[in-house]
Amino acid sequence: MDIGVAYASPNKQVWLHVSLPEGSTAQDAITKSGIVLLFPEIDLASHKIGIYGKLAKLDAVLSDGDRVEIYRPITADPATVPRRDKQDIGSDP
Repeated sequence: MDIGVAYASPNKQVWLHVSLPEGSTAQDAITKSGIVLLFPEIDLASHKIGIYGKLAKLDAVLSDGDRVEIYRPITADPATVPRRDKQDIGSDP
């Protein structure tokens, strides 16, 4: 199976491809990709993961072509961040 593994830090985004046997899990893909070596801040005990934007567990069995995504923790509470009107987007502050 061909699997993608994606992660984005504030400064860099990567999408790595790995080949795995049928029955492999998200954990297998993450481990084989070596992404944790590229981004040592990834802590799979606290970072959530997903498959194509849907939350998943590390033991989720993958299908050919899946994309495993590692999500960073939210750093701002959406309830406390002021909303910008559509007309404000793209305008100078």
